[in-house]
Amino acid sequence: MIRVDVWSDMICPFCYIGKKRLENVAAEAGVPLEVRWHSYELDPNSPRVLPGTLAERIAKKYGLTVADAMERQITLAETAATEGIDFQWEAARPGNTFDAHRLSHLATERGLGSAFEERVFHAYMTEGQAVGEREVLLRLAVEAGLDESEARATLDSDRFAQDVRADQNFAQTELGVRGVPFFVFEGRIGLSGAQPRELFREALKQAAAAQAANSEAPQG
Repeated sequence: MIRVDVWSDMICPFCYIGKKRLENVAAEAGVPLEVRWHSYELDPNSPRVLPGTLAERIAKKYGLTVADAMERQITLAETAATEGIDFQWEAARPGNTFDAHRLSHLATERGLGSAFEERVFHAYMTEGQAVGEREVLLRLAVEAGLDESEARATLDSDRFAQDVRADQNFAQTELGVRGVPFFVFEGRIGLSGAQPRELFREALKQAAAAQAANSEAPQG
């Protein structure tokens, strides 16, 4: 069982690609994973749902024409498809993910962290759902296995707010992370971005070697 700590944001296509790539490579190699999810907001100050289309937002952010931004999304969708992701970028509704991250911490406490992350990623990337809206998040939380009353109580409070901020602060100050996804294998091997499959394979191999070395080291 290889432990992987992952910093990501649920409306980050590269994060979903990286997640699926890691899972696919591990499955092909027969390596079981223990994935621990950590929060990283790409746009903490955004409203719950951003106005305009995704292509318009990308064009404005990077100083592109809308046509060029659309071409980027088409290419990104093609990459996502290689990992089994149907990226419906024209329907995507980006927005604030702070509450989604808070619910992710709740899900982790209940042993449902990966199930919740997958549900939110898929809802955003493929179903065009506005995952910044609370009622949408509540429905997704229940679909991932969380208790609705507990999820609602979490959103109605500031529970896990400090955990979300602590995750991001640790990533930035201790790990030097400036973008996501960011993976740490067995607490020592870092991998930034949705890297090619061979780099994930190599990271898993190094992590297994490190784990074996730790188990063979003298105790006491």
